[in-house]
Amino acid sequence: MGGSSAAWAVEGTADSVSSIKNVIILIPDGMANDATALARWYKGSALTLDSMASGMVRTHSADAPIADSAPAGTAFATGHKSHTGYVGVLPDKATMPGLQPIAPGDAKKPVASILEASRLAGKATGIIATSEIMHATPADFSAHYPDRKNYDALSKQQVYNGMDVVLGGGSSYLEPAGRKDGENLLSSIKALGYDYVTTPAAMKASTSGKLWGMFAPAGMSYDMDRDPAKQPSLAEMTAKAIEVLSKDEDGFFLMVEGSKVDWAAHANDPIGIISDVLAFDAAVKTAVDFAKKDTQTVVVAVTDHQNGGLTIGNAATSGTYDKEPLSAFIGPLKKAKLTGEGLESKLNANRTNIKAVMQQYFGITDLTTEEVAAIKDASPGSLNYTVGPMISKRSGIGWTTGGHTGGDVVLYTYAPNNDRPFGVIDNTDVAKYMARVLNLDLDSVSKQLFVPAKQAFAAKGATYKLDLTDAKNPKILVTKGTAKLELQIYKNIALLNGQKTVLDGVIVYNGVEAFVPQDAVDLIQ
Repeated sequence: MGGSSAAWAVEGTADSVSSIKNVIILIPDGMANDATALARWYKGSALTLDSMASGMVRTHSADAPIADSAPAGTAFATGHKSHTGYVGVLPDKATMPGLQPIAPGDAKKPVASILEASRLAGKATGIIATSEIMHATPADFSAHYPDRKNYDALSKQQVYNGMDVVLGGGSSYLEPAGRKDGENLLSSIKALGYDYVTTPAAMKASTSGKLWGMFAPAGMSYDMDRDPAKQPSLAEMTAKAIEVLSKDEDGFFLMVEGSKVDWAAHANDPIGIISDVLAFDAAVKTAVDFAKKDTQTVVVAVTDHQNGGLTIGNAATSGTYDKEPLSAFIGPLKKAKLTGEGLESKLNANRTNIKAVMQQYFGITDLTTEEVAAIKDASPGSLNYTVGPMISKRSGIGWTTGGHTGGDVVLYTYAPNNDRPFGVIDNTDVAKYMARVLNLDLDSVSKQLFVPAKQAFAAKGATYKLDLTDAKNPKILVTKGTAKLELQIYKNIALLNGQKTVLDGVIVYNGVEAFVPQDAVDLIQ
C-alpha cells in the first residue's frame, strides 16, 4: 500500500519525453479540496488549476495516516516517506501498512532532494515561500535534519547549498539575535555573491544570477493584507525566479510554496484561505504561461496534505443545504477586506473600536457580547483564530478540526508532451515523476552527497573527531599523516591544511552522526 503505484499518461515520442529541461513544483500547503471550490465561487470564474487536474495523491507519512508538513514535503522532495517533524531524512520507523522497515543504520539518514540532484546536474535551482524559508516545506527541498524546529541547522544548510534564487520571509532567523548559534548568515549570503534584496522594487530591478530576497522577519503577509510596496506577491516572486533561473542553458528546478493557506486553515479562517489560494493560483498561471511558451518545462501543483476539514456547508445547513443560494455562502465572505490577521493592526491599543472595525473590514454588524469579549481577549498574533470562526458561522462554512486531515489531495500537472501522472498515486511518486522527466537518479545522488563520515575516514586509516564545542562552527576534524582536514558542518566548506575547497554539497549532522559528500572523503589520500 505504501509503495509506488504511479501510472503515467504519455503521448509523444521518447525524444519529446527527454526534452524536458525544467520543473516547477508549486505547493499550496494544507489546501483542502473544498478550498479550491470556495476560491472559485468567490472569484466568479475558473481557476488556472482547474484545467490541470490529472490525479490524486495519498498523503500519509511513514508513521501516521495524517501527515505533518515536514515528512509530506520530504516525500515530494526526495521520494522517501519520513517521520513526523523530519526534514529531508529517512524515518526512524515505518509503521504504516505496506511500508518496508527501515534498514539497519538508515534511520535519520539524509537523502538527496530533487533540487540537489538538479544542481549537481548543472541546473539552476531556487525556492520560494510565503512563510519563513527555513519552514518545513522549503527546507525539505534544501536542507536535512530530523527536527523541523532546528532553524539554525536548516537555514545554514540553505545558505550553503548552492541555490541560485531564494525568495520569501524569515530574515530574523538569519540574524545573530534570532539564532541560538549567534551566527550572522546575512553577511554570509552577501559574501557568497547573492544580490540581497528586501523590497519588491529591488527584487524586480536585480540583474544578478544569484538572488536572495527576504521580505518579512518571519512569515510574509496574507495576500489580501499585503502592502505591494513592501512585499511582492507569490506570482511576482515566481516570475522573477523564472526570469533568473531560465538563463541557465542546462535548465532549472524551482519550488514555490503558498505557505499560509495552511496557516489560515489551522485558524479556521476562510478569508485567509481564499486570499492565498487565489494568490497561489495566480502563481500557477505565471508558471504555466512560461511553460507553454518554453515547451521544455513541466509544472506540478499539489498540496502536501489537507487542513481544517473545510466544508462548504456546516451543521447549521443540515436541513437547508440544497435550498441555500450561493449568496448565503459567498455574500458574507465578499464583505471582508482583510484576513483575521490583517484586522489586528486596525484595532486600537485598548481594543475599544472592535464593533467599528468588524463592521468596516469584515462587514459584520451583529457581533454578540461574547464575540466582542473574545476579540478583546485574543492574544497578539492570534486574532485570525478568533474571527475566522465568526465569519465561517455567518457564511455556512464548516470545519472539523484545527489540524491536518488525512484525505487524498488533487494532483495538478502540465507537461508539453502530456507525459503526466494520473490515477491515485503516492506522494513519493511526485518526486519520482520529477526525477524521471529530468533524467535524474536520486539514489545515486544520495550516495554521492551523504557518505557516513566516521566509517569512510576510518576506512582510509584517518583519525576522525566530531567537534561540536563551538555552536557557530561545529566541525569534523580528520587527520592522516601530515594532512589535516576541517569540514564545516551545515556548510559546503572543507579546509585541507588551511586550503579551502567548496564541496558538492553540505555536510550534515543529524544529531547522531555526520554525513559528507564523497569529494570530502576524496580529499584524504
